Formats: sequence, C-alpha cells, structure tokens
Amino acid sequence: MATITITQSNLQDIVEKNDMVVLDFWAPWCGPCQAFGPIFERVSQRFPTAVFGKVNTDEEMELGAGFQVRSIPTLIIFREQIIVFAQPGMMQERQFVELLEKAEALDMEEIRKKIAEENNG
Repeated sequence: MATITITQSNLQDIVEKNDMVVLDFWAPWCGPCQAFGPIFERVSQRFPTAVFGKVNTDEEMELGAGFQVRSIPTLIIFREQIIVFAQPGMMQERQFVELLEKAEALDMEEIRKKIAEENNG
C-alpha cells in the first residue's frame, strides 16, 4: 500500500477503521526525514494490511503537538487504536521491519487487560 497523507481531519477515521496504523512525523527541511522517507515507503509495500501515513509537521502543527513530537522523524504505531510504539529517530530498514513484525504479533487482548489494570490500580 502506498503511504497516505495524514491530517487533523482524517487521522481519527483512519485509526478507528484500521487494525494497524504507522505514522511518520516529518518535515521537508529535515535531512534524516528525507533519508527515512524511502525506507518508510519500501517497508509499507511489505505490510499491505497496515496503513502507512505521513504527517508533515510544518503543515500539521496541532497533530505534532498533540502527540508531543519534539524531534523528527518520529514514528508512532497504533494497533487497534492503541499506541504501541512512539519514538523519535531514523531506523534502518531491517530494524523497521522487525519492529512492525513485533507490533503485528502483539496480543492486543492482553495489552487492553494491562491498560485496564493500570487504570483501575
């Protein structure tokens, strides 16, 4: 699947309607972002059931602020509407693929159970 542009107006709908959403927060002037862009695009082809979205932090400042993005590139992964990974910095392709394989393999029922325990504890 090709990457899509994520905006304030489409983010919620995309996260709610897809099992896994992978977001790349970037900016056109950012060198590491430019280097990571082709990796993000190639890896998106290997995970056809996930949605890969790019958030231009220059155009979507509210989204960047809402996710507390302090440096770019920043990668955020949602599984079943829960953020399971959020980290700044560029990744090599192999690392990125391994991360996504781990995200796909997560037991989301167990994660929801842990979140509920933490909220009630």
